[in-house]
Amino acid sequence: MVKLGLAALRQPVSAADLADTRAFYATRVGGVGPRSATELAAVRAARAVDPQAPTRARSEIIEVDGHRIPIRILMPDSGHPTGIHLHLHGGGFYMDSASRHDAQNARRADALDAVVIGVDYRLAPESPWPAAPDDCAAVASWLIETGTERFGTTALTLGGMSAGATLAMTTLLRLRDAGVVSEVDGVVLEAGSYDLSAHTPSGATIADEYFIEAYVGHVTDRTVADISPIFGDLRGLPLVLVVIGEDDVVLADNLAMLARLTAAGNDVDLRLYPAAPHGFTMHDTPIGRQAVDDVDTWLRARLAR
Repeated sequence: MVKLGLAALRQPVSAADLADTRAFYATRVGGVGPRSATELAAVRAARAVDPQAPTRARSEIIEVDGHRIPIRILMPDSGHPTGIHLHLHGGGFYMDSASRHDAQNARRADALDAVVIGVDYRLAPESPWPAAPDDCAAVASWLIETGTERFGTTALTLGGMSAGATLAMTTLLRLRDAGVVSEVDGVVLEAGSYDLSAHTPSGATIADEYFIEAYVGHVTDRTVADISPIFGDLRGLPLVLVVIGEDDVVLADNLAMLARLTAAGNDVDLRLYPAAPHGFTMHDTPIGRQAVDDVDTWLRARLAR
């Protein structure tokens, strides 16, 4: 059942933190993503991570069923992880990388005393669906099979934000269908887009975005669960945490996904934050920092089970 009462519908936030967060966003101009292949190339170049930048992440290429997938490995400072967290980056399925999240993943590795694994899944439009979910599910399966050998633990959580949350959900469904989802101790879904078919309110809002065309423009039926998981069979999943801001463009779909997960008999936690737009957990605001700490607390409890 959903872990939610009326008193907990909204995360408690102090008046000062709310004011500081609103002041931060008052100075920012919202925008849309790249609207063409040309714009996408420019944005990718601008957001690229300097390969010479200092980082404690280790790059590795794993091979699963003959397919090579690049990953980033962030070990905790202790050097002896008590769990594994699989992080799937966002970026509309068509930009960004695991290395862009090295700093956040290093901080989370220490907070959880866990190894954090990032996946450089293939991006659209060069590699449209199903390339990204293929890569993410393959890495999750690899961790289930080799976690003890590689990292000395089988405790496993996964999660992501935006497109990463969508991929976390599709990965979960693939693991369920493969009969190994019981190996996952919990999943964090931050502001995912769970309908890419324009049937739900949020899905209709983003229907004209270029990332939809780049990722699934070749697909006639976009209601398949591997693209729009809100329409899938959601039974038999581990505990899920839904994290969403009140000002997020995909708020409606996240609440709908919460309802669908609950109706399917799953346990679901909700964290709903005021004055929080899309991607707020990546922003250095009081509410963004609180949400990150809340997710850490939730993940620690899951990995300790």
